[in-house]
Amino acid sequence: MSNPVIVYTTNDCIECLIVKKVLSEEGIDFETRNIAENPQYQKEVEKYGFLGVPVTVLGDKAVKGVNNELKELINLAKCQMDA
Repeated sequence: MSNPVIVYTTNDCIECLIVKKVLSEEGIDFETRNIAENPQYQKEVEKYGFLGVPVTVLGDKAVKGVNNELKELINLAKCQMDA
C-alpha cells in the first residue's frame, strides 16, 4: 500500500495552486491540508522543519515549494503507484 501525498496549503497561495496543478497533471492523488483552517496542520508543517507553505509530503519526505525536489517526490509517488 502506498503512502498518500499530502499538500499543506493556505488561502490565496499562488505557489500552492501550482503544486496542486502539477500533481493533478501528473496523475498523483493527494490530500489537501489547509493550515488556515486547522492550526494542527501548521504544527505538522513545522515538524517537517518548515514555517510556510506549500509543503508536499510523501512518507517521510517533505518538500517546500516548486522545485527539483518536488519533481523527485512526484517520481517516487509514481513508482509507488506502479508497484
